[in-house]
Order: sequence, then C-alpha cells, then structure tokens
Amino acid sequence: RSVSVSNLSFVRLKEIPPAPPPIGQSGILKWMRENLFSTWLNSILTIISIFFIADVLLGIIPWILSGNWGASSLRECRDQTGSAACFAVISVRWKQLIFGFYPSEEYWRPLITFILMLVALVPILFSRFLRFFWITLLYPGLGVWLLWGGSFWPIFCLYLGLFASSYLFYIFSKSRLSLHSSFVIGFLSFCLFNIFMAGYIESFLEGLLSAELPRVESAQFGGFLLSVLLGVTSISACFPIGILLALGRQSKLPLVTMICVGFIEFVRGVPLITLLFVASVLLNYFLPPGTSFDLILRVLIMLTLFSAAYQAEVIRGGIAALPLGQYEAANSMGLTYWQSQRLIIMPQALKISIPGTTNNFIAIFKDTTLVSIIGLLDPVGMASAIRADQTWNGIYWELFVAIGSLYFVFCFGMSRYSLYLERQLQTDLN
Repeated sequence: RSVSVSNLSFVRLKEIPPAPPPIGQSGILKWMRENLFSTWLNSILTIISIFFIADVLLGIIPWILSGNWGASSLRECRDQTGSAACFAVISVRWKQLIFGFYPSEEYWRPLITFILMLVALVPILFSRFLRFFWITLLYPGLGVWLLWGGSFWPIFCLYLGLFASSYLFYIFSKSRLSLHSSFVIGFLSFCLFNIFMAGYIESFLEGLLSAELPRVESAQFGGFLLSVLLGVTSISACFPIGILLALGRQSKLPLVTMICVGFIEFVRGVPLITLLFVASVLLNYFLPPGTSFDLILRVLIMLTLFSAAYQAEVIRGGIAALPLGQYEAANSMGLTYWQSQRLIIMPQALKISIPGTTNNFIAIFKDTTLVSIIGLLDPVGMASAIRADQTWNGIYWELFVAIGSLYFVFCFGMSRYSLYLERQLQTDLN
C-alpha cells in the first residue's frame, strides 16, 4: 500500500552547525602540505633538510646536555667529560664576561644602571607611559654618575643649566620672538650658566653635602657592560642626529646641503674599523698637548656619527616615499616648515622607516664587537683574554656560544619590538 507524502513538510527549528573541515585541510597538516610538500621538488628538499637538521642536532644536543659546569680548568673538564662542552669556563668567568675588570665590590652600580635603563626605555617604547618621560631625561646623568663615579653635583648643575635654558627657550618662543632667536637665547644662557655660575653652585652644594662615589677608570670597563653602554648610547644619539642630517640633505640652503651630503657620503665610504682607529690613535694628534680624552668617549662619538650617517639615509628614504600631496596639504593649512615636519611629514616618514631603522640599530649593536681591535675588551675581547690564561687555554666554542646567545637575545628583542610597533601603527584597512 503506497503512502502519499506530498502534504508532508519540515520546518528547521535550529541552525545545523557547520561540519569540521577534513583533517588534511586544517591545522598542522594543512600548513605542512602547503609549505613543505606542495610540489615534488619541495618534498625532496624538505626531506633532505630534515635529515641535515637532525644530523646537526644529534651532534649538538648531546654536546650541550653532557656539558661540564663544575670544573676549575680545561684539563679537569676534559678528564671528566671528554669531548663534551666545557661550560665551566662560563660559571667561573661569567663576571668578567659581563662586567670586565669593573671592581667587584662596585657591581651594584652597573646593575642599578641597567635596571634604570630598562625603566627609562619604557616611556620611549610604549606611548601609554609617555607621562614618565622625565625619567628618560634624567637617566643619562644618573647613568654616568653611577658607572664612572665622582661627585654628583657637577651633573646636577648640568641638568640645572639645561632646565633653566629650556625654560627661557619656552618663554621666549611663546612671545613674539622667532623660534631661531629663542633657541639662540636658550643656548647662550646655558653656556653662560656653565661658565660663570656652575662652579660656584657645585662648591656650595659640595660644602653642604658630599655626594660622591668611588671613581672607576674607563680601562676597567669591559664585557657586556661595555657593549650595552656603547650600543644603547650610540643608538639613542644617532637617531635625532640622523633626522637632522636627513632634513639637512633636502634643505634648500646650498651650504647646509653640501655639509650634510659631504658628511654622509664620507662616513658611508669609510669602514667603521678605520674610524675606530682614528678615534683611538690619530685623534690625540689633533688635540692640545696634555689633553686627556677618554677612549670610550672617543669611540662613542665615532660610533654615533657612523650610525647617524646610515640612519639619515634610512629616514631620507622614508621621506622620499611620501606622496607630494602631503606637502601640499601642509602648505594649504598654512603650517610652517617645522610644523609640517613635526605634525605631518616626519611621523609618516618614521613609520615607513621602521624596518630600516631596526636593521640599522641591530647592526650598530653588533658592530660594538669591533672595539676589541683597538684594545677595548668587549665580550669578544674578554673571551680572548680568558683564553690567554693557561687554565683555559684552548677553549673556543663554549665562550663564543655564550656570547652569541646573549647578542641574539638583545637583537631578537629589537626585531620583535619593531614588528610590534608596525602592528601598533598600522592604519590601512587590511
């Protein structure tokens, strides 16, 4: 007997959930199929690479895991573990790798300086903490006083002069004086304060309260203390100088353009090691007899100028990438040159320049290892000094693995922050 179903109907009460995709179309299997085994050639290369990586790891991992951390010499280390890694040199000489020959009873000073450096970097790296930028401004003087020691009052008077001249500049810039005239007045007031008043104020404050730390000579600096000092200082100083050089290269004043172009092309055409030799040897010949010019300060100046020339070209590329309409929009709004640069041109140019700027900063930090050639004992130079000791003569890989790992941490951190900054400043719809 047949049943008629023409009058039956179905009403869906809830939406049927979508079925999960096939296993091969999701997760790690999909990624492997698309990136590692997409074609027969890619499959062959992937298999060869896997065998090569496995062979390398099978040699490295046991060498690291079987490493000796408790021996007191290389011979004792080899007697105990054979050909395995002798990381005992790190556990015995780690203070030299980090602090160089800095006095051991004063280790608290570079540690506090490093912590303050991290605190001072926070307002620069994260805009929501910009209200604490005053900590960043105070840090350089505190860092110099903590690392080199001496009396605190000369640094206090320097900041006092900077504050007074900045206040005068602000007052006069709000009046009818031009920006250039206000800057000249502020600069002259700073110079006059340091020439005629700073010495008397220092003597008076020193008589009230002695704030002095034991002095540490620059020859005692070394290890990662020296690398971080050179890297952070040159990176911080080269950025504003690079902006001024990039703007000067595009200036309509022929003299300013020639000076900036000549400086940039000269520095870019000379190897850094040559400039370091000039800073360590030849620079004293151009100074008055008896002048003592600190070697670390000379190297800092050369590193800063060298990196500023490259940074100027990175920023100039960002400026050149902006369309002409941005300049026309600034002119139509009646903005002055410096207002248009501060509000419209430079923010966009610096955003475009983030990858190149990060690359330049990483290169600067790694180039600090070149100072070992002129007698400054950075981590690489300190490793050579450690290997010269008969107790550790003949050890290589362990020291350089540890040094390379520390450099990787700093450089990888800068790289990841640049990616974070690009995501934060992303304004396109995609």
